[in-house]
Amino acid sequence: MVYGAINEKGERWYTQMGRVFDAIHDKQTEYNWLITDIECVPRKIEELCYGKDFCWVTGEELTKIVRENDSQWAWAVLSGFDKSITLSEIMQYPKPYADGYKGFWKNPLSMQHPLAVIEIVPWDNSLTLFFSKREALANDFLKFFPFSKELSDYNSRT
Repeated sequence: MVYGAINEKGERWYTQMGRVFDAIHDKQTEYNWLITDIECVPRKIEELCYGKDFCWVTGEELTKIVRENDSQWAWAVLSGFDKSITLSEIMQYPKPYADGYKGFWKNPLSMQHPLAVIEIVPWDNSLTLFFSKREALANDFLKFFPFSKELSDYNSRT
């Protein structure tokens, strides 16, 4: 099962990953991350991805980058994978994308990458979508951002 949340109210900035990492108690360090559909992200991420349409970083590397510069992300999909899964296994599937992906707004919730455990989507600087196969992570996100909503409920009302 996939659990999801949307944060679009009550924050000065919606797409700062440092706050998301705080929400999930730095559990991002437990995963390796494929970052795709990148637009206007922190400079270090752009440098790592230069000439490619994705980045592959450890959770520790991603945390260090974000803690050094917690600026907003305009667009991206951050897909977290158990560290036992290799990049070659991951690249056998289409790369996740944010802008124009209609699946975010449909129930039942799903993640774009079938091997991912968690996906975080900074959406046009205006909201963050959070998906996880681990209910506790989604609950932590919802608790940290008091105006966030369960995404399945949000999708049901539209």
